[in-house]
Parts: sequence; C-alpha cells; structure tokens
Amino acid sequence: MKKKVAFYTLGCKLNFSETSTIARDFEEEGFLRVDFTERADMYVINTCSVTENADKRFKTIVKQAQKLNSEAFIAAVGCYAQLKPEELGAVDGVDLVLGATEKFKITDYINDLSKNEFGEIHSCEIEDANFYVGSYAIGDRTRAFLKVQDGCDYKCTYCTIPLARGISRSDTLENVLKNAAEIASKAIKEIVLTGVNIGDYGKGEFGNKKHKHTFLDLVQALDKVQGIHRLRISSIEPNLLKNETIAFVAQSNSFVPHFHIPLQSGSNTLLKAMRRRYLKELYVDRVMEIKQQMPHACIGVDVIVGFPGETEAEFLETYHFLNELDISYLHVFTYSERDNTVAASMEGVVPKNVRTKRSKMLRGLSVKKRRAFYESQLGSKRTVLFEGENKAGYIHGFTENYVKVKAPWNPHLVNTLHAIQLKEIDQDGLVRFDFEVENIEA
Repeated sequence: MKKKVAFYTLGCKLNFSETSTIARDFEEEGFLRVDFTERADMYVINTCSVTENADKRFKTIVKQAQKLNSEAFIAAVGCYAQLKPEELGAVDGVDLVLGATEKFKITDYINDLSKNEFGEIHSCEIEDANFYVGSYAIGDRTRAFLKVQDGCDYKCTYCTIPLARGISRSDTLENVLKNAAEIASKAIKEIVLTGVNIGDYGKGEFGNKKHKHTFLDLVQALDKVQGIHRLRISSIEPNLLKNETIAFVAQSNSFVPHFHIPLQSGSNTLLKAMRRRYLKELYVDRVMEIKQQMPHACIGVDVIVGFPGETEAEFLETYHFLNELDISYLHVFTYSERDNTVAASMEGVVPKNVRTKRSKMLRGLSVKKRRAFYESQLGSKRTVLFEGENKAGYIHGFTENYVKVKAPWNPHLVNTLHAIQLKEIDQDGLVRFDFEVENIEA
C-alpha cells in the first residue's frame, strides 16, 4: 500500500505555493497525499516566523498530528525551521527539520519513516540560499498561487525574512510563463503572483544580481499567456510599483484592478526607523495614480502597530492618514519582537496592552473602509469568479476588484465567471447581486 503524507502550511501565499511543489515531489515518489485531518504515515509542516503567533501554532499542529497517528513521522520545513532549527528539533514528536535550501530535497532525507529519538536537523547557512526553486500552488479549482521571486535584499529593522529566505532572486521569465501555461491548462481561472518582494522581479534571474527583466516585463509577458482569465498581483512595495505598471494593468487583458501595497506606518519618523524605502508622500502618490487610472480599483494596505518608539501621537498620525486615504481594507499586524532583528533591541518598547488597543482601532477602521468601498461599488457591473466551498448554504466569490459576494449554493456555479450587477450589502458585510447574463467565459 502507498504511504500517506499530509501537509499543513502556516503563513503566506508563497508558503502555500512551495508546499504544493513539495507535495507533488512526494506524489512522484509514490506517496498518497491526504488531508491533514486524516491519519497519515508522515506529516509535513511548512512553518512561518513572521509573527510570534505563527511560532506558537507550530507546537499545536504537531500535537494534532500526533493525535491522528502517534507513530507518524513529522517533518518541519520553512522559515521558522531555518531560523530556529534546534528549537523545532527539540519539540516532542518532530523527527526532521529542514532549512531554506533543504526543504526542496525533503524526499532525499526520508528512508523508512521510523521515528527518531531526537529531531534530525539539516539547515544551511542562509548565504547558501542563493539558488531559485520555482513553484506554484493549486489550492482549489478556481485559483493558483504562482511563485515568481524569492528572498529579499531589504533590511527592514523588524523583519526576519532575509534571514529565513536569503537574497533576492527570481525565476526565469521562460519558466514563469511555462508554469502559467500549465496552470491555465488545468482550467484554473485565476493566478495570483507571489514572492517575498515581487516588485524586485528580475534580480538574480540568471544567478547574478543584475536584472535581466523587470516586473513590468513580467506582467506584460504574462498578459499574453492564453487561457488565463485573471492575473492578480499579491503584494508589491510602493517604491517598486511604477506608473508604467499601473498604466499597463489599467488596460491589460487579464490583470485585475486590485493592489496590495504595504505601508507599515503613516509616520515618516517610524518609516525611517523601520528602514522602509519610501516616505508616506510617495505612498499617497501611488494610491492617487491607481485611483486616477482605475477609480474602481481595490487597494489593500499592510500596517504594523506598536513598533518600538511609536508614540500615541504617531499612532494617531497613522490612523488619520489611513482614514483620509482612498484605500479599501487593512491587514493589521501587531508588532512582535523577532530575535536577531535591529528592532528587537530598540528603546521605547510599547506595552502589549497598548499594542492590542491600537490594533483593535485599526481593525475597526478596516471594517469601515471595506464597507465604504463596497458601497461605492453598488449599482456597478462586475465579473465574479465563484469558488468551490458551500458555506452555510451559500457560494462565495470575488469580483475582479475584490468585492466579496455571495449567492445561494449552486454547485454548477463553481469555477465559473459571471457578469453581475452589485445590488446591496447584507448583514454579513457581503454584497448581494443580480445576474446580468449567463456564464461569460470564452
């Protein structure tokens, strides 16, 4: 009988794309992939270390696997495994820990799946993580995450990602287009571009620091791939989102009017302390340029609260800055100290209860911003891509500009595109709609 393997992914879309690639390697070796809620012979946990909460969740997930099969072989890979391999190897039940480069060779490290007395660790020096491994994830029938870039050369004072993933490097344009065509051949309607710093695409494409191609070259080439209905940019630094890219997205065949742009703070003092590569005035310019080219565009924002030295006045500066900005929603991160970062030793530590309060205020602002954006779209005609899950008798989907809608469950709608008119916002904060026409796929 085939050995069974299950996977659990913590963290970002990039992790999901890499988990899928690792899973396909197991399937090629003759393993049967099962859901993480099922009994398996081996469990692989792809870790994240962006926040303290992601660290803590790892132990909980290991215990879940042990409850399903106390004799199962458990492997930890990913960012946390690179940063603190000994810590993960010491967790009861963990048999194997693989760092940044070793995770893509995991099948080379497993033999008979016998439990180890102590966690076996294979972790490289991060300087050795200088080669690129392409990947993509097919999480459901409607959407795929396509990795185009890895690593980061930025030195933000709060961030461990350069320590966990290494230098900025890119997939070749040829391979990105090949992967995109493979995804399109599977009848998947939407591709989300992922990476650590995708605006830096092209650096390290052929093993050196020079840019063979730019991010604009990438989006222009992807826009020509046949069979892709939607392309979405996951997250891009404001200083790397150029006017030319915005203008191209505004008139492209496949790229949708949705941008996620990290801000982190509305205080220039804090942006400098974070070693971000822009000031808030540039951020305003990016938002205004997008809205001028695409008034209906959705703009999401990452923001950190409780960074060392953040005064009440500076937090309020961020709050009012975001309140006045024409953005659509926020992803709010409560600052947590990360080992081996500059920020961890900075003065002016913000008490945790104050961090929690500020986080709650910004999450409330996000609800307000999202509703205002949804209200601005009422009466407009959009295209919705329906997803595959039945949630309490409803099917959900997103318009091209990331308005979440719902309709009574109908399995025939799964993975189909429909023209709709946005009608009203319901008590769940979602939008009800009327069908304009039937399935509009080419």
